[in-house]
Amino acid sequence: MRHGKKVNHLGRTAPHRKAMLSNMAASLIKNKRIVTTVAKAKALRVYVEPLITKSKEDNTHNRRTVFSYLRDKDAIKELFGTISEKVASRPGGYTRILKLGNRMGDNAEVAMIELVDFNEYFQGFGGEKASAKKTTRRGRSKSAKANAEGETTAETAE
Repeated sequence: MRHGKKVNHLGRTAPHRKAMLSNMAASLIKNKRIVTTVAKAKALRVYVEPLITKSKEDNTHNRRTVFSYLRDKDAIKELFGTISEKVASRPGGYTRILKLGNRMGDNAEVAMIELVDFNEYFQGFGGEKASAKKTTRRGRSKSAKANAEGETTAETAE
């Protein structure tokens, strides 16, 4: 029985699981999104989000701490460079897991895990709607405003 066990062992020994999560986290940081099983994506989210939080404050101690988890200099550079700038104002929730369906070979549930701030589709989708509607309903209605503009153009024409 698994009562009170919070870590999903993913059918691996501890060093294998640690190496796998480290490699997956480095791949996620470099590529901004990866496709994996749902169970691995959920385990990766728990692994990588504290690392992203540490990257917000760029100092030697945090770099060394994150390097002990990732073991990839290029991923560290990317994490403390572009990623930390984008997530600086976000209080948490840096990753998004989207379920894609089942894999053909073994029918495993497949999901895509991605960094939230690096998805241009969702940013453009929400941003355009919010910025497009800036008008207020105070004062005149549209027809009254059009009539007023028509009067001013008529006056200038005379």
